Amino acid sequence: MIYELRIYDVSPGKMEAIIERFDNHVVALFAKHGMPIKQFWVDADDANNRLYYVVEHRDMEARNLNYERFRADAEWIEVKRISELNGPLTQKQESIFMRNADFFKTS
Repeated sequence: MIYELRIYDVSPGKMEAIIERFDNHVVALFAKHGMPIKQFWVDADDANNRLYYVVEHRDMEARNLNYERFRADAEWIEVKRISELNGPLTQKQESIFMRNADFFKTS
């Protein structure tokens, strides 16, 4: 498995809107396309206006294929269009890819 940490710099005043979009649509759409979200955070410092989440993927090839299907999904296209009628919800998105360290075991 690989884990993708996605970091969004949220547009000013849009944090509530992006959280609602994830809660009402994106989490389920990611699951539909084989991309379970394992954890979700908002920055402890509201001034940073950042959102973080981790997506689990079988491997990089599956990740890329699943994102292609997600981005082409008619429901996603409409949700994105409607949620961004008053401007984009994010200014920047960054991905960091990780895998479990062999020496560290969780119980």
